[in-house]
Amino acid sequence: MSPSLQGILWMCAGVFCLSVGDAISKWLGEVHSPIQIIFFRTLISLPLIALIAHFNGGLRKLTTRRPGVHLVRGLLATGTMLCFVFGLVLLPLAETTAIAFAAPLFVTLLSVPLLGEKVARLPLVAAIVGFLGVLVVVRPGGAGFQLGALVVVAAAMFYALVMITARRYGVREYLWAMVFYVTLVPLLVTAAMLPWVWQTPWPAHWWGFIGAGIFGIGAMACLTLAFRHAPAALAAPFDYTGMLWAVLLGWWFWGEMPDLWVYIGTAIIIGSGLAIAYHERRTTLKRRPTA
Repeated sequence: MSPSLQGILWMCAGVFCLSVGDAISKWLGEVHSPIQIIFFRTLISLPLIALIAHFNGGLRKLTTRRPGVHLVRGLLATGTMLCFVFGLVLLPLAETTAIAFAAPLFVTLLSVPLLGEKVARLPLVAAIVGFLGVLVVVRPGGAGFQLGALVVVAAAMFYALVMITARRYGVREYLWAMVFYVTLVPLLVTAAMLPWVWQTPWPAHWWGFIGAGIFGIGAMACLTLAFRHAPAALAAPFDYTGMLWAVLLGWWFWGEMPDLWVYIGTAIIIGSGLAIAYHERRTTLKRRPTA
């Protein structure tokens, strides 16, 4: 199996874990603050990450020579989590997911200044068209526009930067160190804010916090592996598989049905992402030496 295909499969697995975790967080958000949700999610995840690292090479796998990089990644992850969970509370699950699809488009554009990658005309145009699709979903100025949509756009930007840094530094860092510190920083940040938003969890909610933490670990590990194996512009578009899970989970648990504009905008975004992936694949094939 080629490294690129491995990256794509890891991406799809990570997106599934994210989707389930998002549904759990949306359910918890009906009672609890996003800050408290992120606190418990990371509190439960962190010991499990350390335990997994222990059985996969020892705790030395958590060492790093780039603490500053991990601090920045952790702060970006904190912004991603807080904005996205807040958006989940305000918007339907599928609409939140559709807007968050802007993240791979941000990756394509930011890969130029941050990774030194060259972006050809096709992916550049596709990224711009994809942003038009985001506008179709968000509909700024329209009757259906909500402030929560802008919060999710901010989450997409933060998430894109997390993916970019994973691609930039992941090869030279231990996998579990990448996952550990990107979980530790949000835990510390939300712990500092927790006294102002604390709400005693219901008994059933404890299972939700545990589940969100477990799926969060799976998602972060899979996504880190995805960008370690495949170029950012190739793996990122497969984030779109999350729309399928979002529609199914939103319908199943909340009876949510996206309107026509959400489907149209999502189709535009997905089409743009597939165009970027197609161009990246063609470019990769052309670079291979011939016998």
